[in-house]
Amino acid sequence: MSFQNPVFIPGPTNIPESLRKACDMPTIDHRSPLFGQILHPARAGVRKVLKSDSAEVFIFPSTGTGGWETALTNTLSAGDKVLAARNGMFSHRWIDMCQRHGLNVEIVETPWGQGLPADRYEEILTADTNHEIKAVLATHNETATGVKSDIAAVRKALNAAGHPALLFVDGVSSIASMDFRFDEWGVDVAVTGSQKGFMLPAGLAVVGFSQKAMEATKNGTLPRTFFDVHDMAKGYANSAYPYTPAVGLMNGLNQACDMLLKEGLENVFARHTRIAEGVRAAVGAWGLELCAANPAVYSDTVSAIRTPDGFNATDIVTHAAEKYGVAFGVGLGEVAGKVFRIGHLGSLTDVMALSGIATAEMCMVDLGLNIQLGSGVAAAQEYYRGHPAAVQKDAA
Repeated sequence: MSFQNPVFIPGPTNIPESLRKACDMPTIDHRSPLFGQILHPARAGVRKVLKSDSAEVFIFPSTGTGGWETALTNTLSAGDKVLAARNGMFSHRWIDMCQRHGLNVEIVETPWGQGLPADRYEEILTADTNHEIKAVLATHNETATGVKSDIAAVRKALNAAGHPALLFVDGVSSIASMDFRFDEWGVDVAVTGSQKGFMLPAGLAVVGFSQKAMEATKNGTLPRTFFDVHDMAKGYANSAYPYTPAVGLMNGLNQACDMLLKEGLENVFARHTRIAEGVRAAVGAWGLELCAANPAVYSDTVSAIRTPDGFNATDIVTHAAEKYGVAFGVGLGEVAGKVFRIGHLGSLTDVMALSGIATAEMCMVDLGLNIQLGSGVAAAQEYYRGHPAAVQKDAA
């Protein structure tokens, strides 16, 4: 691999030099007032990125997986019933975590490549007249399949059923890259991490709680210590943590929020859509298909690309790393060996995306696939030329 080449995995993403420097800072006393000048702006910045006026933001030294655990252990009790669809590797892993915590999960098996079945959720929730279901899990962007789901539709299903269950959303590979509306969608817990849309190294779990979720924490009895939001809130009140925080990453998060907000969230989302459309144009020119079943569920942060039957898609990823020093994502779970993934999120431009498309194309030709060299690059170029960025800023 080469440190000079951008990565095209769906996280961790490329780190802008200014954010790398923001994380590289001298040691400070994390119990001094100076830390508060990092902590409080970072939490306020995340709240704006979530498009929320009231979310309680908690930042743990962890990853998105720790964020999942934070959502569960602070609000639920052993034996509680949870509703979730399994439509990819990361929804599967969240379900597995629920089961390990002694929760009763009603699983809606959904073909990999499709979005969350909001209509099925509504049927199940309407039938649950005793309100045994305490939480609904929703993976906004299934990173394994490149599938985006309609969270607003899930909220409508809850409302239509008149059901009081909490809505937990995994936004790990969507928040800060794709439109996310915490307040408007009635999200109760949103989970993300530092290493994707926030363009930082892995190491922070970023979680937003609604007031309804905060009320639920008073009754949840699952064991929690490290991820206890009440302990964290007490620390925040004193500009501190209940334990040692990752100060450098927190400083980076503060700067990342400033960068995103300076670019303008709508410009950030439009940039991701534009870059993704260029990748999709290339896939079409190659004569290949996405794992995502239809355009309504196409992800703007990662494309999982199906290769012909009998071809091991992982060979493309291995070949790219060994010959060209470029990283792509392998297929996971049910689509292992059937797809390779191009991550197009975070710190990325049209020009950077073209280099990834060109590399993938060279790999496929090298490996004998019936791909016309230059076809995908040309298709992406045509798209980018016809859809230039409205605003070009350093934040991109």
